[in-house]
Amino acid sequence: MIKPIVNISDYNPNWEKEFEYEKKRILDVLGDKVVGIEHIGSTSIKGLEAKPIIDIIVGVQDLDEVSNFVSPLSEIEYEYVPKFEFKDRKFFRKGLWGQGTCHLHLCEFNSSEWIEKLLFRDYLRLHPEVAKEYASLKKELATKYKFDRQTYTKKKEPFIKTIIEKAGKEIHTK
Repeated sequence: MIKPIVNISDYNPNWEKEFEYEKKRILDVLGDKVVGIEHIGSTSIKGLEAKPIIDIIVGVQDLDEVSNFVSPLSEIEYEYVPKFEFKDRKFFRKGLWGQGTCHLHLCEFNSSEWIEKLLFRDYLRLHPEVAKEYASLKKELATKYKFDRQTYTKKKEPFIKTIIEKAGKEIHTK
């Protein structure tokens, strides 16, 4: 088994095209079970350096239905990865472990999981200076934890939580 390496790449404008391609394939196999589908994560922020993995969030009516999605999603190369630490979402990966090209997160549409992922993405899109701050943090952590993706991810959490709180407050004051 290959150990996942934290590899930050320059922004690639093809990431948006890759998302659109995957979105179509997901909608083709899941159809009307999908209530919403969005490109999230750093690859969804124009100009932002990122691990070259397309993060996709799919909103469904009922998370308990996800067991019915495993087979259709496997037809388009998505493997279900039961991650018990995610109680509010289900995780699928496209590509080999540690070398995935896409991460698919299924959650209930308009759940806190759905809302927070979009708040973070949208805030970074609207505040390029904060996106630059996030990029600096990611580069620093990627250097420090190049061979420890789990710690890299964990160390980003306080920044992400702070931005989600700010974004939530901005929405409620408008």
